[in-house]
Amino acid sequence: MEHVTTATEAPPPVEPAPSHPAGALTAPAPVAQTAAPVHGGPGVRQLVTPRWLHRGVGVLLALLVLAAALALVVAVRAAGTRTVTGAVEELTWGGLSLIWAATRPPVEVVAAALGLGLAAILLTAGLTLRFLRTSRTSLDPRAYPLSPHKVMVATRGRFDGPVTITVLVPAHNEAERIGMTLASLDRQRRRPDRVIVVADNCTDGTEVIARAAGAEVRATVDNSAKKAGALNQVLRSLLPDAGHNDVILVMDADTVLSERFLEVAERRFTDDRALMALGGIFTGEAGHGLLGIFQRNEYVRYARTVARRRGLVDVLTGTSTLFRPLALRTVAQSRGHALPGHPGDVYDTTALTEDNEITIALKSLGALMVSPGECTVVTELMPSWGDLWRQRLRWQRGAVENIAAYGLSRATFRYWSQQLGIGYGTIALTSYLACMAILVGASDTWVWFPFWLGVGAIFALERVVTAWHTDRSGRLVAATLLPELLYDLFLDAVFVYGLAQITLAQRAEWGHERRERRVPSGVTR
Repeated sequence: MEHVTTATEAPPPVEPAPSHPAGALTAPAPVAQTAAPVHGGPGVRQLVTPRWLHRGVGVLLALLVLAAALALVVAVRAAGTRTVTGAVEELTWGGLSLIWAATRPPVEVVAAALGLGLAAILLTAGLTLRFLRTSRTSLDPRAYPLSPHKVMVATRGRFDGPVTITVLVPAHNEAERIGMTLASLDRQRRRPDRVIVVADNCTDGTEVIARAAGAEVRATVDNSAKKAGALNQVLRSLLPDAGHNDVILVMDADTVLSERFLEVAERRFTDDRALMALGGIFTGEAGHGLLGIFQRNEYVRYARTVARRRGLVDVLTGTSTLFRPLALRTVAQSRGHALPGHPGDVYDTTALTEDNEITIALKSLGALMVSPGECTVVTELMPSWGDLWRQRLRWQRGAVENIAAYGLSRATFRYWSQQLGIGYGTIALTSYLACMAILVGASDTWVWFPFWLGVGAIFALERVVTAWHTDRSGRLVAATLLPELLYDLFLDAVFVYGLAQITLAQRAEWGHERRERRVPSGVTR
């Protein structure tokens, strides 16, 4: 159940929100250890993960997935290997013939497979709910410093002023898209109070376009840590003076917000002073042919999953997320002992996926986070298979490296189960397609099996229903089933390759660089 509290009973100001004159941005300074009003990091329990896990996580996941597959085989064999065979019949219409057979697996085998899957789902759901209840109500001084209960106790009777919104847009050579992104901020029903473009080693017209659009521009200094390093530099100067209600929106320079995004976010932060972060729900831009359809369908399904979970967050998307300063300060203070990373850094500069990493960091600290369905954004899609491979390899490898850095805990159990599910799905899909190929190659005639046709129809229905809120072409591709199965096979290959890279300690690449190659003054991600 979502935690909702109100701040309407607050008395006159005690710690009013600081004002920020246009263009006033102080020089970088370390994040003050006393800046957070509650629960400083040093008192939090230490994070201890075995060193071998950082490189051995790929092997560990592979072994766990194989063990799960073996468990299914054992269960099936225990249930009996007898196949229920039926009569083979042939129907003819003129010169056409249809051969079908009523062969199917026994009920015991189907029950064993479904039972194992249901048990895994119930275990994951049960542990996730237990973690949410514990983290939201904890008053243990050494656990969950951002627990909603603790935040409410610490801020009771205090008025922190109205909610203000400062927008940070990290950008590296984003001249092609930065204008569109800033224009979407101008169209907000609730305009931001301050917009800062963090120009990271830009060699194109990003800074000029941003200033012309009315944004402040801050150039990074000697930054080699990409997006995370750029954000850390600007946050060091913003956080010490930020009040409890001075929320910070971090958004990509290739993202367009829906018009009500900030309006809804302001209301949520005003109504619940324990809310630490609010993430957007992303959809894909138009175009890019069949590859674009695959990605848009994928994003629509993710949005549907978030909605069904009533806005509970798996990942605070890097495309657009708002944070309370308290959340970011507590993360910075907890780095190096309770959380991975360098002390004082908000974002872990060693993480390939900084958005996923900071989500796990905040969950480990007990933070309340949501992704409201009204807060949608449109983001860039990968235009080629090569670009998509590099992007998803970074996402997949980053996700696995994140759970290796945090180890297995109540906060990370769901993320471990997700990776195991991906691995198990890889084995299942590959085995299914391989068996189908062998069957087709070994058969002289095509035989239809009603049982398996029914299973396929259920899968096709699921694909269409979950992608219904995309366009007509997306629903058509989903209904045909096979194209998306092949797309899933592509993603499975990314998963396997990512595990191999981690195991072999190969260097990771950042990813999408297409515009820089195509256009001399172009944009990179």
